[in-house]
Amino acid sequence: MIADSWIADSAALSWNVADDLRQMFAFPFMVNAFRAGTIVAILAAVIGWFMIVRRQTFAGHTLALVGFPGAAGASLVGVSTQFGYFGFCTVAAIAIGAVPRVASQSYGEESAFIGTLQAFALACGFLFVSLYGGNLSGTTSLLFGTFFGITDSQVMVLLGVACVAIALVGLGARPLLFASIDPDVAAARGVPTRWLSIGFLALLGITAAEVSQVTGSLLVFALLVLPPATAQRVSARPSTSLLVGVVIALLVTWIGLAAAFFSPYPSGFWITTLAFGGYIAAVLVARRR
Repeated sequence: MIADSWIADSAALSWNVADDLRQMFAFPFMVNAFRAGTIVAILAAVIGWFMIVRRQTFAGHTLALVGFPGAAGASLVGVSTQFGYFGFCTVAAIAIGAVPRVASQSYGEESAFIGTLQAFALACGFLFVSLYGGNLSGTTSLLFGTFFGITDSQVMVLLGVACVAIALVGLGARPLLFASIDPDVAAARGVPTRWLSIGFLALLGITAAEVSQVTGSLLVFALLVLPPATAQRVSARPSTSLLVGVVIALLVTWIGLAAAFFSPYPSGFWITTLAFGGYIAAVLVARRR
């Protein structure tokens, strides 16, 4: 919050776009913010697109919240919060994937387990904060995120994880899409739907952990759901929709970061508001059609 206030006082927006950009990128933390934002936006749009097709947004929301106790627990024991984010989210994703999906139960067993896991994770997060003494530094950042404190090493970790995750999705995109649209027919055709489900949930957990480090645990859906959901309103073609989702995620992230730099309001607010506005616009246009 202090950094946001200092930025708002020192940055001045003018009609000279080139000068404004030069002023903004003169700060190393803004360069890292745009680097991290670009990486996270692309990864979130790609994984989020499949998450929506597979109707696993509830699981994605829970995995995002699991990042909070993970980061808080890591701070409690004195290690990097990145270990907490990735460790807790990955373990939780594998646990969710281990719950069998039975069509006749309409995923009721899985939903009950996910809801229980979500409540337990939040309780653990508050416990870790309390054990830290009630003054855990950056608690607000853990929940609502910040782009303005990302280091060079964190950017490299985000880039490496994103490249691996996107490469794995690219390798299994066709069977994953088939299993997402019609799992019964895919299983009958010999597609390993069970292992695909577990593998995708693991990637979803990694993505939620990565996005949480930038947006915070509570605002992950600003990039994980809204851009791909908007894109699927724009086009029904998978390739086109996926590309549109990436473009939307990049635009809202870049514009949101710039708006946060030149205003007293946090980046999470701008990114979420822009993404939500884009989704509402897409819904209204689709209804007019």
